[in-house]
Amino acid sequence: MKTFRKDKLTVNVYETRSEMGTSAAKDIKDCILSLLKTKDTLRMIFAAAPSQNEVLAALATDKEIPWNRICAFHMDEYVGLAADAPQGFGNFLKAHIFGLADFQSVQYIDITAPDAEKECDRYGALLNQAPIDIVVLGIGENGHIAFNDPPVADFEDKKAVKTVTLDEICRNQQVNDGCFAKIEDVPTTAITLTVPTLFAGNHLFCIVPAKTKAKAVYATLHNDINEACPATVLRRHERAILYLDNDSSALL
Repeated sequence: MKTFRKDKLTVNVYETRSEMGTSAAKDIKDCILSLLKTKDTLRMIFAAAPSQNEVLAALATDKEIPWNRICAFHMDEYVGLAADAPQGFGNFLKAHIFGLADFQSVQYIDITAPDAEKECDRYGALLNQAPIDIVVLGIGENGHIAFNDPPVADFEDKKAVKTVTLDEICRNQQVNDGCFAKIEDVPTTAITLTVPTLFAGNHLFCIVPAKTKAKAVYATLHNDINEACPATVLRRHERAILYLDNDSSALL
């Protein structure tokens, strides 16, 4: 492993994607156990994407983590998919961790909500009931975090959760990841936690493998910190760690 810092952000680079995921999961577990020494329960937000497969698999099978003391949320969801659509992020997380570990509670964004704006308000109210302890996230090919694409990302956003129109790079990524057969199948609208909501997490663990993310990783670490590459905001966080493999770090 190689490690360095960029501004306030710690960056860990691993030889393989598997090693990256396992190491990130261990760090998340250690953080959970440390925080639970002084807290009865924790509140965690999880990203849903193939890039998270390794870390979610390691976490879901770890019997030493007291999941029954953890309240879980996810960070984004499509608007307009069927309730049982496998591409739904709530469904993805249920298959990969929410349905495999005995969480105290899991709060899902309602993929079938008839009024997306009201669903944003409802979910935002749940998030705002108490601070978020841990966020497990990734970075998109356009530098997005959650569904805060460059055209809609706002580092000073007043909303906790909002509806967004997805840009073409983001929608193409869903095809590149194998989630949809063609871009016409990818929804154009989604619900997302905003940048300030994610940034407010006490500890951020950002897991980013694969060659398709190399340009976004370079921009995250070398571009100016602004909404043109939303992930650059991670460099302002006191307790954020970025996990990379050889492929995603290839341009550094």
